Amino acid sequence: MKQTLYSKFITAYIFLGILGTVLISTLGSSLIQKHILEDTGAALYKEAISLASYQANTDYSDNADVEAAYNQLKTLSAFQDSRILILNPSGQPLIDTGKPYTAMAQSSLKDFDPAIMGSDNYITGTFHGYFKENMVSTLVPITKNLTTKGYVSIHLPMTVIIDQKESVLGPVHIVFAILLLCSLMILGLFSHSVYRSLKKITAGANEYAAGNLDYNIPVTTNDEMGYLADTLNYMSGELSKSREYQHKFVANVSHDFRSPLTSIKGFVEAIMDGTIPPEMQDRYLKIVVDETERLEKLTQSLLTLDKLDSKGRPLHMNDFDINRTIKNTVATFEGICRKKMITIELHLESETLMVHADMEQIQQVLYNLIDNAIKFSSDSSIIKAETSERHGTVFVSIKDSGVGIPREKQNKIWDRFYKIDSSRGKDRKGTGLGLSIVREIVAAHNQNINVISTEGVGTEFIFTLEKSRGTS
Repeated sequence: MKQTLYSKFITAYIFLGILGTVLISTLGSSLIQKHILEDTGAALYKEAISLASYQANTDYSDNADVEAAYNQLKTLSAFQDSRILILNPSGQPLIDTGKPYTAMAQSSLKDFDPAIMGSDNYITGTFHGYFKENMVSTLVPITKNLTTKGYVSIHLPMTVIIDQKESVLGPVHIVFAILLLCSLMILGLFSHSVYRSLKKITAGANEYAAGNLDYNIPVTTNDEMGYLADTLNYMSGELSKSREYQHKFVANVSHDFRSPLTSIKGFVEAIMDGTIPPEMQDRYLKIVVDETERLEKLTQSLLTLDKLDSKGRPLHMNDFDINRTIKNTVATFEGICRKKMITIELHLESETLMVHADMEQIQQVLYNLIDNAIKFSSDSSIIKAETSERHGTVFVSIKDSGVGIPREKQNKIWDRFYKIDSSRGKDRKGTGLGLSIVREIVAAHNQNINVISTEGVGTEFIFTLEKSRGTS
């Protein structure tokens, strides 16, 4: 079974809780007890040194002095909740505040060794078997005139240390429980703000993978998750537009291919079965040739657009004379202009005007714009081709005096396969791709192209080019 991110966090949370409890109860308990034990041992040792100095002048052979010392130490031990012993040099208890003065033991401690303390301030255990429970014990010699008169030994039950440790561990457990509760709240917040959003985004990605590009991920938070959701929603919208464009593109291509193919098929079949008499065959064969040329032009335009879209046709930038390029391009239309009695006037700023661009692609732009101008111009009209230079930018204008473009349709002329209704009636050879190619090429040069048109007056296309860096 697939483990979700949320279940992993829950598992980690439970493991952390158990591990934290175990560590506090074991390692934490041990460290706290050791710390309390060291502090207590140091305090007992310091108190023992003070008592040893005070008891140095006591005469332990005098019962009255011993009893007086017992009473004083008894009061002190009751205050400290400790047990104080005064031992003679051989380890025999002379005073034990834990017993009545009249019940003092007379025998020495078993295996008494004053060096048992070593370099430490305290020891733990039963102190040579004297006590029935473990004690924290310290031992300090009572000296006078460099002679050891006995020893002061202070003892505190280990149960006191354990009680102090437990009193510290209690708040530690409470603090840890509060931390666990806070982390649980954070986990809940994470689940609400991150995990749920992530689940919605995952569901959206699955919808997109299944082809449902209209699905909108319902995440509206102003954080990274919200930004990711917005990005994916935008991506799906763009993919949906791309799919719609693809369907429209295929439909348009199919339509534009179907019409000439239908004409060619119909006319050829009519010629073959004799429907069209021999004397009229040349006329219809001319129509077949025109339709074939239309198919060839459409195919070439599609290939050009494909290269521009896929960036498979890199720009070959160089310096060339745009005026000469315009003249050469205009010359290719001499035949059709003579047939329609159209005049193309050149208004060029100077003899030469050098620009920095891809000459082959700019020739394509000029060809498409001039071809478009001729298509929409009436017979015996004038087309103007003009160049000018301002502030390091060259402006190229192709202006006709044709039918013009309605204002509401001027933004659509750049769309692929878009044809103004009047063009379909006037010239059915158009593919609706010429201006799309023009815009793609100009945009690839990081330049601009604009259209100015008045219906019934004419249309002017103006595009910019970078002036050659080698010219002033």
